Amino acid sequence: MLSVGLFALAFLCPLMGAAIGIAVRRRLPKHHLDRDVIDVIKLAMGLMATVVALTLGLLISSAHSHHAMIEGEYKKIMAYIDHLDQYLGAYGPETREIRTHLRHVAARTFKERWPDEDFGPVGSPSEGGSNRFIDGQRRLVELQPASAAQRWFQAQALQVSAELAKLRWLVVSQETSTAPLLPIFVLIFLSAIAIFGGFGLYAPPNATLFAVLALPALAIAGATFLVIELNSPFHGPLQISSRGAHTLMQSLAQSF
Repeated sequence: MLSVGLFALAFLCPLMGAAIGIAVRRRLPKHHLDRDVIDVIKLAMGLMATVVALTLGLLISSAHSHHAMIEGEYKKIMAYIDHLDQYLGAYGPETREIRTHLRHVAARTFKERWPDEDFGPVGSPSEGGSNRFIDGQRRLVELQPASAAQRWFQAQALQVSAELAKLRWLVVSQETSTAPLLPIFVLIFLSAIAIFGGFGLYAPPNATLFAVLALPALAIAGATFLVIELNSPFHGPLQISSRGAHTLMQSLAQSF
């Protein structure tokens, strides 16, 4: 997995930087590491550490917002599907075929996001194309309402189905519009190497030093893992829960 690989890389890069700093320390003349030089190194490392912390903080905030936005829009999709089924049910028995089509479309849509889970029958392959929502709208338009109540429910169903189709495509487009993270992570990793290399320059190597340096390295790796996982809302341990989708499909099955 990409998140695990970047986690390991983010953990190793600072430790590698510390090892480089320790190796360089042994070869530098003593006057290169006097008090004034060490003070300047500390200031430079502090500035770089601040930049890295701010960058990681912004990435986590952006990834969390992206994750929450996708989750919220999927909840809206589920709500629209439930409302649409209720309007169709209130219209009358003439919509039974359309409601069956809606169940298949919903099951197929959820199956695409959680492929390892079962959401019920997905219908024939012809119902799984890119026009699956348009086909349902076409069937809605072809209804022949016989009363004012049926005309109202048909109008409401058409409105909800239009909003549902737009929201689905909006979610699909947003899932693929994440920020280019690789160049940012490269800069963070290089900065981490430089920062921990500076730490290695003015601290003699011992077990305590390595234990202390391992903690911030682990924090950087954890932040990197968190950013990647939050930017993948339907994969990994932080993926959006499918519980709502299962509840919706059970509700649709019981409404027949």
